[in-house]
Order: sequence, then structure tokens, then C-alpha cells
Amino acid sequence: MSEANQVSDAFPSKGQAGADPYSIPLDKVDVSDAELFETNTLWGYFERLRREDPVHYCAESEFGGYWSVTRYDDIVHVEKNHEIFSSAHSITLNDPDPDFPLEAGFITMDGERHQAHRKVVQPAASPRNLKYLEPLIRQRVIEILDGLPVGETFDWVDKVSIELTTGMLATLFDFPWEDRRKLTHWSDMTTASEEQLAAEGLTEADREASLRECLATFTELWEQRKGRDDGERLDFITALANGAATQDLDPMEYLGTLILLIVGGNDTTRNSLTGGVLALNENPKEYQKLRDNLDLIPNMVSEIIRWQTPLAHMRRTATCDTELGGKSIKKGDKVIMWYVSGNRDESAFDRADEFLIDREDARRHLSFGLGVHFCMGSRLAEMQIRVAWEETMKRFRQVEVVGEPVRVRSPFVKGYAELPVRVHPW
Repeated sequence: MSEANQVSDAFPSKGQAGADPYSIPLDKVDVSDAELFETNTLWGYFERLRREDPVHYCAESEFGGYWSVTRYDDIVHVEKNHEIFSSAHSITLNDPDPDFPLEAGFITMDGERHQAHRKVVQPAASPRNLKYLEPLIRQRVIEILDGLPVGETFDWVDKVSIELTTGMLATLFDFPWEDRRKLTHWSDMTTASEEQLAAEGLTEADREASLRECLATFTELWEQRKGRDDGERLDFITALANGAATQDLDPMEYLGTLILLIVGGNDTTRNSLTGGVLALNENPKEYQKLRDNLDLIPNMVSEIIRWQTPLAHMRRTATCDTELGGKSIKKGDKVIMWYVSGNRDESAFDRADEFLIDREDARRHLSFGLGVHFCMGSRLAEMQIRVAWEETMKRFRQVEVVGEPVRVRSPFVKGYAELPVRVHPW
């Protein structure tokens, strides 16, 4: 039996991906189905939920029962009421593995402890540090783009998106440059579903072994950087090793914080860089609009992040019985904020299903979250994508998509495994 067949048998299709979203009984709709994201057939299901049942309960899924919050305003309500909707248990549909209790760092904390841990690493993504980082990022973007094979088909994900984001992560961690691709590997191993692992011939034990390797590697760096003072420039590990709130982290807390920073620094930028290329190819009038006015790049970055929504959801857990959208939610229930749906909510965005690089309210997107858990690295991500497009447009009239994208099979990371392209110089 082939690997593909083994995966298919272990995780049979629910049949939603090929069906009319309005033909399935409402109580059977399961938007956590990874196949919907892999095949890009999720949109009709979220449209239906927003219209008919914006706070929707799915009783049976791979992840157990959960509530879907699909409208923009309801997501904002959940984000702003962290005392009722807590991130402390988990931020994804999955529940923690009791045999490997990895917590995703301070994003799974609430209150003062969350603020204290966040404050330690915040300076690494501060405006002061970004002034130092931008010239470095630009130089690396230039090196990557100048090395692209003009006239040949290549994978944009591998040669551009991954190279740029891993280089940036290596800089933020002051990680050995020659080993930087390990950061991408650890990020991918963290976010991979069971299906994705199985497709690669891997198991949960392989995931755990990989993450323990990550911990061992970063523990060595921690020991080297205790007491180090780098002046104004501060990397994440030095900050954690010397911060009053974090210098006594236990190993699993340390690993969880590392994973949060690695995944956060990897997925948003990597998949938005790829998603932007695809969006411009699918909307040639917008590509021409960009060629005619490069001053639109900063706003286009926000529209790309809205359009792509690189992390499709975040989870909260109800801390008490409550009500949302007329539905009674019980203490302990999983509440899933579908950013991917809120960013296409017709009541929040005019022409929400259109990609418009001059959209006036593009920055209102939900991709970075809101409230106390608003993405710490949002400005860094925007800066990387902006610089990448500034340098791309200096060199290429078009980055042409020449084949179908290979999308990630995941209801969490909304991303791409491959995107075949050719570049056309001016």
C-alpha cells in the first residue's frame, strides 16, 4: 500500500471538499476539516456559517466538539474578553498531549504572567530594533532575488519565502547561520497535523524527538548567553536568559516560548510572501495597479495579510458559562475564532471577497489578533513583506505563477508547500 493510500485510509475524506456547502445539514458542517484548506474549498462553508449560524457548534470532529465564531464583530468580542475566553489551555483545536505537555509560551498565558513574559522579548521586535534590522533584511532580500534563476521555473516557497524568513529568524535568535533551516523544520514539525506527519512517514514520536532536539540546541545557547549584555541590540535568547520573569523557566516552558517565537516568526511572513504572489497573479488588474504606483506597497502588505490570513484560527476556552451570539456556551467549551472567516466578513469589509491593494481599511484585518494577545511581531512581519516587494518590483515586471500551488493540509496554518513561478525582468 502506498503512503498516500495509507494516509487516505487513516484519515478518510469527509466529502465536504467536493460538495455544495449548502447541501450538507448545518449541524454536520465541520470547518476544521483539513481537506477544505488543502483544496481551497473552505470559503462557501464559512460564508454559510456567517449567514445562517455565525456561532456554530460542531459536535463531532477530529478534535471533538467545538464552537466556530465566524463573524468579525463576534471575534472581536471574544478577543477583548480574555477573562471569559482564555487562551491558557491551548490556542489550537488540538488539546495538549499529556505525555508531552508542551505549552506555546506566553500566548497560552493570561493576566500579569502573560504581560511579564511578553515584556521580556518585546524589545527584540521594537521600533528601535527594527531600525537596525531593516537594512540587514533588505540586503538579504537583494541577495535572494539577485540569485533567482531568470528564465527557469522554480519554487518560490523554497527559494524566497523560506530563505527570507529563516534568515530573519536566525538573526532574531542570533542562531548559527549555517543551521538556519533547522528553524523552519522545527516550525513545520510543531504545526504539522497527524495527516501531514503520516504523509512524510513520520509519527508523533518523531515530532517529540525533533522538538527535544530543538530544546537541547537552544539550551546550549541559553547557557552561553546568561549574563550577556549586547547593548541596544537584543536577541530573543539573551532576553529570555536574563529577563527577571523568564530566567528561571523550566525546560518545557522554555521550549514552548521558543516554539511560539519560531512559528510566529515563520508562518505569517512565509505564507504571506507566497500568498501575495498568488493573489497578484489571480488579480492581474491589481498587479498592474501596483506597477503603476509603487507607493501602494505598504497598504498592499496589509491587504495581502488580510487576504491570506496565514493562521486560520485561534482557540479560546470558556472559563465560565456564558452567551455569545444567542448561544449558550458552557465552561470548558472550545471556542474557535476563525480569522480566515472574519477577514472575509461582508459586514466588516466592503467587497470582502476581492483582493484590492488600495483597500482603505486593509489594516483592520484580524490576522494578528486583537487585545492582549495582539501579535508582538506584527510590525516586523509587515516590514519584511514590504521590503521584499520593494526589491522585487525593482527587478521584476512579474513573478508569474506557472503551476498550481500546493497548499498545506491544515486548518491552522493556512499556507503553501510549493508555488512554481518564473520571474520576468523589466
